[in-house]
Amino acid sequence: MVFKRLLGSLGVGGPTVDTVLDPGAALPGSTLTGQVHLKGGSTDHTIEHITLELVARVEAEHEHGESEGVAVFERFTVGGGFRLAEGEERGVPFTVALPWETPITELHGQGLGVVLGVRTELSVAGARDKGDLDPLAVRPLPVQEAILEAFGQTGFGFKSADLEYGRIGGTGQQLPFYQEIELTPAPQYAHAVNEIEVTFLAHPGGMEVVLEADKRGGFLSAGHDAVTRFTVGHDGVAHQDWNALVDGWVGQLVEHRASYGAQAPYAHGDPYASGYGHGHGHGDHHHGQGGGQRSGPGMGAVVAAGAAGLAVGVVGGMVAAEVVDEVGDFFEGDEEEGEG
Repeated sequence: MVFKRLLGSLGVGGPTVDTVLDPGAALPGSTLTGQVHLKGGSTDHTIEHITLELVARVEAEHEHGESEGVAVFERFTVGGGFRLAEGEERGVPFTVALPWETPITELHGQGLGVVLGVRTELSVAGARDKGDLDPLAVRPLPVQEAILEAFGQTGFGFKSADLEYGRIGGTGQQLPFYQEIELTPAPQYAHAVNEIEVTFLAHPGGMEVVLEADKRGGFLSAGHDAVTRFTVGHDGVAHQDWNALVDGWVGQLVEHRASYGAQAPYAHGDPYASGYGHGHGHGDHHHGQGGGQRSGPGMGAVVAAGAAGLAVGVVGGMVAAEVVDEVGDFFEGDEEEGEG
């Protein structure tokens, strides 16, 4: 679905722009393609530049609670330096590279509640307008999908997903925010944690997987978070026992939290640090109660089953039109605040 909004701030009779993304969800680290459609106004205009911005709805924590805002996490100049004649129609194709850490917005076509967009800025004779906004759909990389499916098959459930402004210390994070996918615990871990949050920090050579467990607070102790970090590669996804590997990660996270509490926030997961599929026997490093041998529904099925309860309002595998309108209103409201 494409938002089509005319450029009003350039004045009556100015050019209009409509950016159309090619169909299908993109992949982190891959290319995003489409075309910017321009139509000349009542007179000739010089198009100085056409810029695409990747924007995201991000939450920020502060002393007064949480707030939401829009973060621009990449900009691309895709055209400009030409004369657009009166009434002329012109298409400007583009191919740009998405950052490897681009958040995922869907799993098997089901929305996760994460809002991304592509905003088009047109500069004409010194006047700029962020005029056209298109929602951006991003599906997981194969390794990300395998990990999420393994969580589902080992008994974890999907709770929510959001984007948090800030940095995770001790990682190679590049963007000013990170994605948290919140999961309800599998039965074998329900006594120990309220939820587990998964963060993917992908890069060309592989991916860091950051797990955070929210410890249950007891009568004499306040709850705290424990965090562990593991590294995997992009190759050999089909040859890895992901159920056993993920169950081992969670077991190590729980053990680490129990042993060290909040005093040692990162355990680097040395048994997994070299990736997988290279003869390191990673499938043997697992904990819990046989979680690696479970064969329950994958995370895609879990997300689909719970889609009706998500804030994004998934209807038959597609985001409801009124929700898409809300996405547009959110970004437009942010623009108006910025311009004011």
